[in-house]
Amino acid sequence: MAIGTATTYARLRLATLGLLGLHIALRAVFHSPTPLIDLYIYNAIAFLAAAVAFLAPTFNDHLARISLSSAILLWAIGSTSTTWNSFYGTVIWPNFSDICYILFYPLMLFGLIRALTVHRTFRPIEILDVVIITFGFSTLIAALLLKTAMAHFVGTATSVFLSIVYPVGDVVLLAIALIVVVVQRRALRSLLLLLGTTVFTFTDLYFLYKSATTGYGFAQLTDDGWLIGLLLIAEALWHHGGETQVSEKIIGFSTTFATIFSGATLAYSALKPGVVPSTALVPAIATVALSVARLAVALKDARSASTNLELARIDELTGLANRRKFIADITALGTNPGTILLLDLNGFKAVNDSLGHEAGDQLLRQISLRFSRVVPHGALLARLGGDEFGVVIPGSAHLGHEVAMALTSTTSYPFVIAGEEISVGVSIGRVVNDGKADVLQRADSAMYEAKRSGGGTVLWQP
Repeated sequence: MAIGTATTYARLRLATLGLLGLHIALRAVFHSPTPLIDLYIYNAIAFLAAAVAFLAPTFNDHLARISLSSAILLWAIGSTSTTWNSFYGTVIWPNFSDICYILFYPLMLFGLIRALTVHRTFRPIEILDVVIITFGFSTLIAALLLKTAMAHFVGTATSVFLSIVYPVGDVVLLAIALIVVVVQRRALRSLLLLLGTTVFTFTDLYFLYKSATTGYGFAQLTDDGWLIGLLLIAEALWHHGGETQVSEKIIGFSTTFATIFSGATLAYSALKPGVVPSTALVPAIATVALSVARLAVALKDARSASTNLELARIDELTGLANRRKFIADITALGTNPGTILLLDLNGFKAVNDSLGHEAGDQLLRQISLRFSRVVPHGALLARLGGDEFGVVIPGSAHLGHEVAMALTSTTSYPFVIAGEEISVGVSIGRVVNDGKADVLQRADSAMYEAKRSGGGTVLWQP
């Protein structure tokens, strides 16, 4: 980030903080709601908080930055809609603000996960996780809390449901932030995220409590708690540290819980129709369906990863193991008895030069097939590159000697390539495994000794 740009952004953060201080001072002096203080200045701070999050340094995970700034922006739009209608009557569709507030929670959840996790490549399954958690906890709210809440709150089932969704959503965000901060090393970034989520949550809970008891007056000083919480979350993105892999485990546990609870809700509803509110069945069905989709995606990713791992250990031309697999098997052999062979073809370069690389490739495939027929079960045959091969043979040194002799004999009769008979030989360096690190170097020395001798097998000797 350029120095001039950094200075501009620093001024923006200070200006936002200063505007928040001005609003708190004006609210303390002027107790009656006014459009200037409670509509324009108040919501301007929320929009600036979204800008502060969006303009955070590039060391952040870009998805965390975009998700958190979008969540704050949606909250600012919802707040503007609500306060506009409070001053000027129902001009904006009343449910518009509820839509903005509801979308705030999954975006904030996803942003917190990315912000508190070590940077990694984005996977579509993360979106499924957030949606599953959202629907799962919606099922929990509707199944366990809605009937009780309907007896104490005035309004339709939808309005009562929304009144419960907001604090439960806050508690979910707070729980994830709190668990991650507790189990990981302390850092300013994670502490600011935790503090911001805490302030925002308790402001929501206080608002709900006052609304359900004595009534919540419009444009209270405590409304600034929402702004303070959002500013702390936005400010956290300007600081390093606090990332961990723990949040992935928490999300995995949350999705599992959401799926189990939703499945149990559907099963209970089938056994006792009418007991579970119908409002709980839709998110429960959605949770289970999305969980099945998530499982399919996870299985596909696992198969793809397994295939990629397998391909990374296979030589494309011959289908044999490659050098990486060969070295891995030598390492796995450790100090156990065994033999390592290095093979180099004699006369292969002449075939390539006279008949071309396509003929050379055909010859390598035929040689690989002959070699494979004499290598015993449990041994590894690998093409190391060019016309060089390697074999790892667990077991006695005598077995290793027999395999080396059998490999030599496979080239004793010619190969037929494009209607022509081609003769090549093989030079083999043989080393009895002793677990030392220079086993390949010794096998290579023995193989070159065999090559200088005109072919055949040479056992490395001290």
